[in-house]
Amino acid sequence: MMAFNVALAGIGKIARDQHIPAITASADWELAATVSRHATVDGVDAYEDLAVMLEARPDIGVVSLCMPPVPRFDYAKAAIAAGRHVMLEKPPGATVSECHALEAMARKAGVSIFATWHSREAAMVATAKAWLAGKRLESLVVTWKEDVRKWHPGQTWIWQAGGLGVFDPGINALSIVTEILADPIHLTASELFVPENCETPIAATLAFAHPHGAHVSAEFDFRKEGDQFWNIAIKTDQGSLVLSEGGATLEIDGVTQTAAAGGALTGEYSRLYARMADLVRAGGVDMDLSPMVHVADAFLLGRRVTVEAFVE
Repeated sequence: MMAFNVALAGIGKIARDQHIPAITASADWELAATVSRHATVDGVDAYEDLAVMLEARPDIGVVSLCMPPVPRFDYAKAAIAAGRHVMLEKPPGATVSECHALEAMARKAGVSIFATWHSREAAMVATAKAWLAGKRLESLVVTWKEDVRKWHPGQTWIWQAGGLGVFDPGINALSIVTEILADPIHLTASELFVPENCETPIAATLAFAHPHGAHVSAEFDFRKEGDQFWNIAIKTDQGSLVLSEGGATLEIDGVTQTAAAGGALTGEYSRLYARMADLVRAGGVDMDLSPMVHVADAFLLGRRVTVEAFVE
């Protein structure tokens, strides 16, 4: 089967760490071009302008967008208008409404669009979801704490309006929660801790309502030095589980679980690109925005607390 030509727009840390290795390792894909004003990839055609690339390379049918969320809409709109399929790094846009608009454009143009949530593809998320099925949830507590200086060095956009701040990693936790819970939840309260020199929060606490009365909460913090925590602890009427390391490891009733053997692809982004290939072949659309809705609600309901200035 012939590989799809894909262009990567935005050649930053996430593109180099995740997208390029996943594309290179897959028989479904050929990295045919990059679009960036600041970076290139050795041996790959490089463009500084998306419109120029779209005009010059009609053989490239898929555009994968890896730049920050605020400029992403215009890039996606241009790619769809040129009849290209679009893959969106998380979060899929700067606002919920623009994501709805992109989905409508893609459907009208007859192209595929995929809002990716890489943490849903973590090794043990599917196992956790399967174990939870049919059980009554009693509590779910998210603890997502990391060091922004380590994971987002020099990325000033994250502190600007639309950059999400601590919700950039926190939305990963919400993507897992919305994947594994059988019942939808909604936000009831949030507290946003915003540095006096930033427009987005460096930490946040969230409380949710569950339709059957379970306690659901989340704590996100970008200020964690030393050990990093990406944990989801769940109690049910039939036992408990802990997803840790962002969904890579799982304990059920204190017993560490192992991933099922078989032909599963290795790595979150390898599975995302496999899913994108399937969508392109089928002419499908996958634009689940449920994690992003919770973030939008957190900003709507958030009680703002000013904290000391952030220093890189």
